[in-house]
Amino acid sequence: MPKKEKLTFGLIVGNRGFFPDELAREGRETMIGVLEKHGYDVVCLDPRQTKFGSVETYQDARKCGELFDKNRDKIAGIIVTLPNFGDEKGVAESIRASELNVPVLIHAFKDRPDRMSLKFRRDSFCGKLSVCNNLHQYGIPFTLTTLHTDDPDSLDFDQDLSDFAVACRVIKSLRTLRVGAVGARPAAFNTCRYSEKLFQDGGISVETWDLSEVIGRAERLKATDAKVKDKLAAITKYLPCGDTPKQALDRMARLGVVLEDWIHDNDISALALQCWTSMEEFYGIVPCAVMSMFSSGLVPAACEVDVPGCIGMYILQAASGTPSAILDWNNNYGDDPDRAVMFHCSNLPASFFTSPQMNFQDIIAGSVGKENAYGAVVGRIAPGPVSFLRLSTDDFAGKIVGYAAEGEFTEDPLETFGGAGVVRIDDLQELLNYACRSGFEHHVAANKSLVVDGVVDALDTYLGWEIYQH
Repeated sequence: MPKKEKLTFGLIVGNRGFFPDELAREGRETMIGVLEKHGYDVVCLDPRQTKFGSVETYQDARKCGELFDKNRDKIAGIIVTLPNFGDEKGVAESIRASELNVPVLIHAFKDRPDRMSLKFRRDSFCGKLSVCNNLHQYGIPFTLTTLHTDDPDSLDFDQDLSDFAVACRVIKSLRTLRVGAVGARPAAFNTCRYSEKLFQDGGISVETWDLSEVIGRAERLKATDAKVKDKLAAITKYLPCGDTPKQALDRMARLGVVLEDWIHDNDISALALQCWTSMEEFYGIVPCAVMSMFSSGLVPAACEVDVPGCIGMYILQAASGTPSAILDWNNNYGDDPDRAVMFHCSNLPASFFTSPQMNFQDIIAGSVGKENAYGAVVGRIAPGPVSFLRLSTDDFAGKIVGYAAEGEFTEDPLETFGGAGVVRIDDLQELLNYACRSGFEHHVAANKSLVVDGVVDALDTYLGWEIYQH
């Protein structure tokens, strides 16, 4: 399983002198210890630079801002901790001076009823309101902990920190995202229309490539080419290929080489590919297995040139560090209103399944012939947690919108073809009603993790996208 990138947080320790400033020293040490215990690196003022390494005065804020600016290539997010009331202006000025555009988490220590004398009283409860007020005035977006005040070593803060790390990973990953759109949107799929300009305004570039050029380059490659041989070996190692003809496997290998070279040359991080039915009619395979391998290798690949869909896959992947899939909301599951059948032909990553294997695509085979439809990755989606994300461009309102939900794949019996599973989501009918009334597509990105809280925080709070959290 891929390892998550180690994050570095900038830490601001708030302090206000007429409160017990010894608490700032203890609070700094406690928070650094907690962050390092969870595997994060920390950039923070030390006691040689300011009193206890905290921020109180404007001069402290300038020093903090300069320190963060020097480490801007490392810092993925800023954590503000208030061991006492803290200085509201000092915190805001530190962030402003750093000129960092990263997520900010606001934390405040808890007071104890038996330690409310002048020596121990924190007043962080009150100070947090003042800090947030100033950040709001300065136009600096921020994330709040679940509880207004909390101990850094509590389970609640553990979850808050995990969610915040998700938001930081998502924001960091989207800064230089380049999406490859290969081929034209199939004429029958109006649902895959989107605005490149709105995504570009959000910092996401789309690089297009004509499908005829892809097929032409693939046809020029020889089976004896070293790259083709290596790719063929990788495909047969990736999953059992069953009765798939050698000619079809050779075509998949050549397609994989062509796409891989283009992805490398153009710095592509996610891929949306035309399939139905040009690939089958004019090249003789379904590209599902090749796309599945890209997704497993953390270059998420969506079919039918669904660019918003593959961006959703990429975001969930960035949040969890694991591969994402693109799925259809496909069928009801009997009379259970909270269950549905999720399906695709399929190009799901092998890690989504219990026992994946390669076969031909049943639906397409009916129109182009079985011999032109090999390459689908089929099997049952393994039970476990799942996060869903659908993005779309609302061209009339000029904004990026979406919805996110969590659920679980179940072990409920299901006899069908392709890649499929049964999902259970609380109040699923409400979610489907929202998707229909809001004009969302039938595709949805899925990731076998629970990361929605952090993802929605990243997209809504820091990017200004309008995301409904189910």
